[in-house]
Amino acid sequence: MNLPYFIARKVALNSKKSFSTVILRIAIAAIALSVSVMIIATSFVSGFKSEISEKIFGFWGHIQIIHFESNRSFEVVPIKRDTAFFNRLDTLSEISYQKPTFFLGRMLDFSQTHRSKGKIKSVQVYAEKAGIIKTKDNLEGIVLKGIGDDYNWDFFRKYLQEGEKLDLSDSTMSKGILISQQTADRLRLEVGGKLTVHFVENNRQRVRPFTVSGIFKTGLEDYDKKFAIVDIRQIQKLNGWSENEVGGFEVFLDNIDDLDLYWKYIYEEELDTDLFAQTIREMYPSLFGWLDLQDVNVQFILLLMVIVAIINMTTALMILIFERTNMIGILKALGNTNWNIRRIFLYYAAYIIGIGLILGNFIGLSFCFLQDAFDLIQLDESAYYVSVAPVQINWWTVLFLNIGTLIITLLAMVIPSYLVTQISPVKAVRYK
Repeated sequence: MNLPYFIARKVALNSKKSFSTVILRIAIAAIALSVSVMIIATSFVSGFKSEISEKIFGFWGHIQIIHFESNRSFEVVPIKRDTAFFNRLDTLSEISYQKPTFFLGRMLDFSQTHRSKGKIKSVQVYAEKAGIIKTKDNLEGIVLKGIGDDYNWDFFRKYLQEGEKLDLSDSTMSKGILISQQTADRLRLEVGGKLTVHFVENNRQRVRPFTVSGIFKTGLEDYDKKFAIVDIRQIQKLNGWSENEVGGFEVFLDNIDDLDLYWKYIYEEELDTDLFAQTIREMYPSLFGWLDLQDVNVQFILLLMVIVAIINMTTALMILIFERTNMIGILKALGNTNWNIRRIFLYYAAYIIGIGLILGNFIGLSFCFLQDAFDLIQLDESAYYVSVAPVQINWWTVLFLNIGTLIITLLAMVIPSYLVTQISPVKAVRYK
């Protein structure tokens, strides 16, 4: 029979109202608050990073392939659409690679074989050209992004506010244009409205008329402010390219964890020497650096909440020990060891922590579900790239937070439980 556990359970179930009862409730509340804040913080940051990353990768792809000269200058050099690597990438399944093995900072003589978690989802062509939108009353700088019939509209549809997507199935070049809500507001344009885009080349002005087919809103300042979407054939005609020439390729992956792996494979194994591949992380380092900074904030919150829990539990345990001095003296007089008596209070502490964990999980998860269902927290989209605080609950993270809080807090309780060894059985029995 586990005597310390038996006594701890009896003490916990039969505790009478006293000053320690108030302290215990405060300790339980502190544990519940700490756990709920940790769950909410990790879920919000995870959702925030996932939502922003999904937007960025959705509109630019995970990897972009352009001509090497285009990367060195502002002049766009076209790439042949029917290159051999284009057909290979579109059907490429998972790949494997050799990763060197390190021990104590030194590379060993053998390497490990690793496989990609996913494959290449799709590859699509694009081309860009800068111009100036002119309406009857306004001017606006813009970058036209030309897309082809291989463009995946599934992702874009949820950001289309008005109108419809471009119809690229016809053999005739589309004169439609998709502009952002931001551009439409500044230029006072609506779906069906007319505009002209002016281009300057070799001291000569060229003009192209367009009709607004749809208005989108992504929440990404860099995209909404600068870009409009048109038929890629418009860009090809303006640049004097053939239908087989494009500005570059956008590669989409199944799993973001494979980003560096596929970038290295494509750049080293698939591309000719005149082509260049870069990840979106390399193109927008400040934005992804800002997202990574959120992890630091979460780590600080987790540390702070664990400290709060430990301080409150330490106070509660010390008060419990002083209140049960008489019981400690009797147990010592009956021959119980200090460690067995300390175990009673550690079991009691685990009981208190367990109640706090249950309440904390209920509060934290309930708030996350309510936020996901009713959008309780609204954000400034121009500053945070999303209009509503997104939530993504990772159940492995929740499990780790619960186990980690329980273990760390219990280990911290070993020190205050040492007070048991300082209590004399003779004096304790007399204690009232």
